[in-house]
Amino acid sequence: MSDFQIDWEREDRTGATEAVLCESKSVSQIEAIVQHASELGRRLLLTRLDEKQYLALGGMARESLEFDVVSRTAILGGTGHLPCARVAIVCGGTSDMPVAREAERTLAFHGEAATLVSDVGVAGLWRLLEKIDVIRTHQAVIAVAGMEGALFSVIAGLVSCPVIAVPSSVGYGVAKEGRVALQAALATCSPGVVTVNIDNGYGAAHAVLRMIRRGA
Repeated sequence: MSDFQIDWEREDRTGATEAVLCESKSVSQIEAIVQHASELGRRLLLTRLDEKQYLALGGMARESLEFDVVSRTAILGGTGHLPCARVAIVCGGTSDMPVAREAERTLAFHGEAATLVSDVGVAGLWRLLEKIDVIRTHQAVIAVAGMEGALFSVIAGLVSCPVIAVPSSVGYGVAKEGRVALQAALATCSPGVVTVNIDNGYGAAHAVLRMIRRGA
């Protein structure tokens, strides 16, 4: 008897498939899940799969996955053709890229492209202003930032679409582990900001999927 049970009906209920969180799973458990999905002909998104775990997978399981080392995600079954992006993912610095890429890959798995705008933190506000016209063409924005988390309020004050704030664990001192960025996101004075948990690019992508698909 297996020690896992995939919720294959979740997509019918919610419009989004279940993902497999690999961070606390053994290599043998991940292999078994991938094999199970492959036998059923099901697509699968794996999150928090680090490179060491991926390389330790057996050949068949490893070769069946499309792995991205930055986001620590893997996709079984590919993404197919993606339409024009309706979502912009904006991150303050290159250190935020793992979280931004997790959001991007989650969207891609569910058939949505995203425009990734990186390294536009408010310490150099001109960088964000150079890209703001492009950002405004999208139906939703996922903003990823650590440190003081000022990007969330600034973005929400410049666009008319929903903004999903993702505090990242980038920072040191009082900003360590993303706590200050989380509090800044929750305390923002800019209306229209919705906040997810620290480093939760996956959750931000799902929030956006529900928003844009309800309005489609």
